[in-house]
Amino acid sequence: MSLESLGWQGLVVLVVFGISLLIATYCTYAERVIAAFLQDRVGPDRAGPWGLAQPLADAVKLFTKEEFFPSGANKALFIFGPCLAMITALMSSAVIPFGSFLKFGETVVHLQGIEINVGMLYVFGIVSLGVYGIMIGGWASNNKFSLLGAIRAASQSISYELAMGLSLIAVLMMSGSLSLRDITLQQSVPGEWHFWNIVKQPLGFLIFIVCAFAETNRTPFDLPECETELVGGYHTEYSSMKMGLYLFAEYVNVFVASAVMSVIYFGGFNFPFQYELREWLSASRGFSADAAQNVVAILGVVAVFAKIFSFIFFFMWVRWTLPRFRYDQLMRLGWTILIPLAIFNILLTGGLITAGVIPEIKQWW
Repeated sequence: MSLESLGWQGLVVLVVFGISLLIATYCTYAERVIAAFLQDRVGPDRAGPWGLAQPLADAVKLFTKEEFFPSGANKALFIFGPCLAMITALMSSAVIPFGSFLKFGETVVHLQGIEINVGMLYVFGIVSLGVYGIMIGGWASNNKFSLLGAIRAASQSISYELAMGLSLIAVLMMSGSLSLRDITLQQSVPGEWHFWNIVKQPLGFLIFIVCAFAETNRTPFDLPECETELVGGYHTEYSSMKMGLYLFAEYVNVFVASAVMSVIYFGGFNFPFQYELREWLSASRGFSADAAQNVVAILGVVAVFAKIFSFIFFFMWVRWTLPRFRYDQLMRLGWTILIPLAIFNILLTGGLITAGVIPEIKQWW
């Protein structure tokens, strides 16, 4: 790879990190607006027009609040916990393909931070590390409620990662690749825009989205920070921006989970009739091949973010609709329902592939 290409990809990585932070910041605003809409009340409307400056006001508040360290806490780990949670959340977005590529003469810019052939495994591994930030923060706080929240987070993460990993094995069996870009391209067969994995893996998607709620500690699986039982859970003793890092990390994880579901099951940056549009721009509108590709690539970015925002809305809708599980119900769902269903889905996928019902992957790209 040339130095110019490395420079462009470095810029893409910075843009991806910036977008992740911006979306996480305004997810706090969206959460309040959606909650107000569902509860038929007025949401944030004081800071800026329509309350759009509310996230900035919240950030100023968190940065200017007093730093607090509980007595008996391990100060180094108390600071390291929220930092680790935020770093791992941001790292997982680096391998997600947010678009195909832009072409400027001889320069090709892939709209993905880093392309590695084990991208799915990378995301799964980094997400698994995120629970260490919660465990370290809960233990270092020297508070029984924080420790209980950290233990809950660890056991919940272990339980639901198994079902999530098994649901992804079925996708791997069909795609033959762990690369998120390859999986996306396999869903973009010309003339077959309905070739998305959600059509071939509806049960796998259902298992994955339930596990995504548990992995991001969102309602109805927010037992690690259950206010009615544990005050605030693992971040009970946190204040100022250290607590802000935990809150932002949760929203970044929601964004990443939504992006992964969009890429693996809903075609990622693919959209209906994209190849027909590119040919029409070249043949009827006088666009050059590079210009037509760039237009389609930009529309692909719009398509993938539309899918991501739809999932983020679903996360928030569920939070303000469903009640919280009891902890025994949460563990029973993971071990006795989701894991057996995921194993059944693997066997079913293998049988369908062997019988030729699921066609072979078209390596046309």
